[in-house]
This record gives sequence, C-alpha cells and structure tokens, in this order.
Amino acid sequence: MIVTLTANPSLDRTITLAAALRPGQVQAAVDAREDAGGKGLNVSRVVAAGGRETLAVLPLDERDAFAAALRATGIPTRIVPITGSARANLAVTDPDGTTTKLNLRGVTLTAADAAAIVEAVVEASEGAAWLVLAGSLPPGLADDFYVTVIRAVRERWGDAAPRIAVDTSGPALHAVVADGIPDLIKPNDEELAELAGIDLDPSAELADAVLEVARTIVPERSRAALVTLGAHGAVLVTADGALVATPPRIRVRSTVGAGDSSLAGFLLADAAGSTPEESLRNSIRYGAAAASLPGTQAPTPADLPTGDVSVQPLNPR
Repeated sequence: MIVTLTANPSLDRTITLAAALRPGQVQAAVDAREDAGGKGLNVSRVVAAGGRETLAVLPLDERDAFAAALRATGIPTRIVPITGSARANLAVTDPDGTTTKLNLRGVTLTAADAAAIVEAVVEASEGAAWLVLAGSLPPGLADDFYVTVIRAVRERWGDAAPRIAVDTSGPALHAVVADGIPDLIKPNDEELAELAGIDLDPSAELADAVLEVARTIVPERSRAALVTLGAHGAVLVTADGALVATPPRIRVRSTVGAGDSSLAGFLLADAAGSTPEESLRNSIRYGAAAASLPGTQAPTPADLPTGDVSVQPLNPR
C-alpha cells in the first residue's frame, strides 16, 4: 500500500482558453473542470488508477464543498476533522499547454489539528510500502511539520516503517533535508537549486548540472532524489549512481499534476519490485501521460504513451 498525506488540499479549477492568455483582457474559455486536488491526493489518484492499494490522509471539514469532490474520486481516505474550507486553486491553460496557476494559502490549522494529523498518518502507515508527504503546508503548521511526521512514523514502526517520499518546496523542504533524512525527495531543477543554495551550471547539460547539485544532498541528507525536468525528462540520483531519462513526444494539454504523476509512476514501479531503471522509465511515462490530459486528471495505464523512453547512466563530470 502507498499512503499519502495532503496537509493542504485544494479544489482545483482548470480553465482552458481558446488562445494564449492575454492579461487584462476578456477572453473566451473552451472548457472548465473541477477536481479534488492537492499533491498527495493527486498521487493517490494515480496509484489507485494503476491498480495498487492507497490511502489518502487529509484534514477536512465535512461541511465543505470539497467533500463531495473528494467522494467522487472513490479514493480510500482517512479524514482528520477540522473547521474551515479547503482552498481553491485556479489554473488557466492555453492551447500550447502553457499553464498559469493561482494558489491560495488554505485554512489555518491549530496545534490540536496538527497533532491529530500526525497520529492519523502514523496509524495509516502500518504495513505500508511508501508514505508520501506532499504539497505545501497550510497556515498554522510549522516549517518542520513533515520532520515531525517522519520521526513519529519511524518511532512507532521502527524497521517496519514505510519508506518516505517528500514532494514539497521552500522552508518545508529545507527542514526535511536538514533533519528528516527522507528516502526520496522529488524537486524540480529550480527547487533543487534553491534547496542546495547552488545555481545550476548554465554551461553544462541540464542533467549533468542537476547531478552535480544533487550530490550535495544525496545520500547524506536524502537517500535519493527524483528530479523532474519538464520536457527534458528526469534524473534519479541514489547512493549507487545516477540515471537520466528523456520523455517521448506528446501533445501537452496541461502540466498541472504532471510532477505528482511522475512521482506516483515511480512509486508504482518500485513497490512492484522494479529496478531503478524501470521505475524511472515508469515515472517518465506517467508524467508525460498527465501532461497530455486536461486539468488534474489522473492518468491510467491506458493513457501511458507508447513511445520509447531512453534511460541512461549519468556520470559525474
């Protein structure tokens, strides 16, 4: 089973335009959709669609309109009751796939809410293969909240604790690599550079530059890193080596949720016992599939592109 935590869920509204976004002007929209979102939920949706058991933990006021959208997903959930409405995020996508996002902060949580979330995640993690801590932290939660969760899970379950993947950014990611030692982080190239405090070398190939920076973090502060590079693919860095993968050609419709799907694809393969090469290839296929779908739809195995995904060893310069 793959357990996810979405501390800051969102009702994701996606609007598709007939032409490129023109700020300050009135434009026609050709489509709109709403999805129960948040990075952890997105991962759980893809995992469920891929046929593996999942459980999504999240705070929710049952009176919130978000509850209906969540039920429609059919994802098994463990709800931590709170007071207040989930945020609404807006994504505007134009015909070439360029996406503009407006994200709100979310409901403010209390210390009691935080403690209840930690306990719910600990209980949900029993017997799980992976625990995914994903997304921004809402107001009221400290920057090191994910570190608190990691410690609580490992203290409760010891050697039987699930491996822990973290997909966040900013101060929350800094805290995790400083004190949490996760099994996997999933930044993009810009988030990785910000985390390390090192600019990527503009004179180098992107994958080479990413590896050089990632090696300042892996394996001492995170046991592995899956660094997504958008249209350039992804780099997987572990204690044993590094791999780079390039995606097949697709028609991009929306990049919202593509990184979450990449992480889910990696975990699906890894949990099934695949090699790092196969897991990275599956990550690329799921990310590409998500980018070819509108909104934050969860790609299914039937949506995966059939084009070749090249995976090659990546050696330090």
